[in-house]
Amino acid sequence: MKKSRFTDSQILDAIKRVEVGITVPEMCRELGISSATFYKWRAKYGRMDVPVMSRMKELEAENARLRKMYVEEKLKAEL
Repeated sequence: MKKSRFTDSQILDAIKRVEVGITVPEMCRELGISSATFYKWRAKYGRMDVPVMSRMKELEAENARLRKMYVEEKLKAEL
């Protein structure tokens, strides 16, 4: 999984600043991201706070690890 240049708190801060009144293009220029990236962040993390976001990322990483283990065991069983 690719590591983000931005921390969880930076992403949430950007989302909250747009909700308060900064325009999306202005925020994107400030952060150096595309508007599509911002809208993906908002769709994924819009109603979260930092602890919930961190927990979600931990669960995604664990899920990826378990999927990899499953595939490896399945290949072993086939051999």
